[in-house]
Amino acid sequence: MCYKIALNFEDGVTRFIGCNSGEKVLDAAYRAKINLPMDCSDGVCGTCKCRAESGSYDLGDDYIEDALTAEEAEGGLVLTCQMKPTSDCVLSVPMTSLACKTGQQSFAATVAKIAPHNDAAIVLELDMDGGGAAPVFLSGQYVNIAVPGSGQSRSYSFSTVPGAGRVGFLIKKIPGGVMSTWLEQAAIGERLDITGPLGSFYLREVKRPLLLLAGGTGLAPFLSMLEGLVQDRSEERIHLIYGVTRDLDLVLVEEIEAYTRRLPNFSYSTVVAEEASSHPRKGWVTQHMPAELLNGGNVDVYLCGPPPMVDAVRRHFDETGVKPNSFHYEKFTPNAAAGAGA
Repeated sequence: MCYKIALNFEDGVTRFIGCNSGEKVLDAAYRAKINLPMDCSDGVCGTCKCRAESGSYDLGDDYIEDALTAEEAEGGLVLTCQMKPTSDCVLSVPMTSLACKTGQQSFAATVAKIAPHNDAAIVLELDMDGGGAAPVFLSGQYVNIAVPGSGQSRSYSFSTVPGAGRVGFLIKKIPGGVMSTWLEQAAIGERLDITGPLGSFYLREVKRPLLLLAGGTGLAPFLSMLEGLVQDRSEERIHLIYGVTRDLDLVLVEEIEAYTRRLPNFSYSTVVAEEASSHPRKGWVTQHMPAELLNGGNVDVYLCGPPPMVDAVRRHFDETGVKPNSFHYEKFTPNAAAGAGA
């Protein structure tokens, strides 16, 4: 048995390694030429301490309290020199990828589909060159895509599920935007270079109800998450609130609707900010977030949207006094170097 271990470094780079049954994560990382922090490798110094975000594992009892206390272990901290996975796992490594002598992976891809949606967004789908395997990633993460002829790159979250043969992205259409302009004349079969995966915004192990908050093309990572939840046969209560500026910005609603039939406890609502809209729910996402969705705080909240939306939701939690079990968010701006780009 070989388990997939995602190593998520503090600079946002994620690398995946295989760890054999009974093998320690530290040894598997070195085998993959990734130098995780260590000193003694005997469970004595605590230098190799990381946080297990998801998955099951055996730490054994061959380490000392000074290296890892019982309270730390209970909170998800692990010693990679002792950790033997019993499932796929995600680890947060408190160092940069460069410090661990690794870095971003690069992939070559070709354009397979370009589908505009009104004047709001473009769906871009890519196939790996030579029929190669798609990048391994965690639902919610993003890659950098080099825009041909510009010397610039833009960052986009995957809208497709990990393991899919074709990768997809939902791109905000911006007049004069570097990527938007290129896509206007791009042809099927053109080559693109991508690097990644990147980002600490990804779906953790689902143990309680989920509230997903999407702003505009921040919908993309949630499409990836929802498809993964279908594959996992999740039965937790999941609600998505999808907020946009104009009616025309509501795209891929049919795809969202389909999940109400594929996920037993999934529901969603849409919100349009523009006052002139005839949409039944107008205003901001926070105005259409009933208390029951927060489940008294027993909920994991994921938010992907522009900075004002992220800030408004954080204020809403402070003002209502509700503290979610966890709150994960990704801010993006049209020309940012992380999150969804232009």
